[in-house]
Amino acid sequence: MLTSLVRALLSGNGIGLELGVHFLALVFITGICLPIHESAHALAAHWLGDDTGRLKGRISLNPLAHLDLFGTLLMFFVGFGYAKPVPVNIRNFPPKRRKLYFALTAIAGPISNLLLAIVFLFCYWGVYKVALVNLTVSKGITVALLFFQYAALINVSLAVFNLIPIPPLDGSRVLTAVLPDRIYYKIMGYERYMIYILLGLVLAFHFIGFSPISWLSNHVFNGISWLTSLPFGLGA
Repeated sequence: MLTSLVRALLSGNGIGLELGVHFLALVFITGICLPIHESAHALAAHWLGDDTGRLKGRISLNPLAHLDLFGTLLMFFVGFGYAKPVPVNIRNFPPKRRKLYFALTAIAGPISNLLLAIVFLFCYWGVYKVALVNLTVSKGITVALLFFQYAALINVSLAVFNLIPIPPLDGSRVLTAVLPDRIYYKIMGYERYMIYILLGLVLAFHFIGFSPISWLSNHVFNGISWLTSLPFGLGA
């Protein structure tokens, strides 16, 4: 099936080619990068003393262990989404470092996406450099460049989206390191309602044609893209 899709992409042109590669990148991100994101949470918690996620099978590249139906649909319709939260028992962390370790566990997921974006952009600039040196741009090179670019941008978008400090996103967990417990637990008490507000805002911005998440993601992407181009002598 994947071979047929690649062949169809190679035979496509213009906008159809871009849409096809974008869809392929979304499938790849959903099946590979989201599991890496969630595994990073569970692995960080394991390293810091909590094995809850590991015992629940969340250190795994199997998408079925992580994917959330609605979060996956968001990926394909708005370009960013989420998976099932990794369970963390903060009582397994050292008492004096619980808030810090919980925050570190939370931020591990977005960091994994940023690292993946860096890898994809290195691949992008590597292919671009080869094409520049050989003065050739075949359909295969075009597909590779588009794929690496989209994969990097989607990973950056995932990192930015998940760092929003609204429950149940990772950013809300990072707040544990800076907010007093009384305020933090009061905010978390509204988690079931805040996720609906968040999703409503995301969809509203999507339909009006302006997304603060996309705007910020593009700026972060451009910064990382420039930095990763420097080793190839391509920085402006």
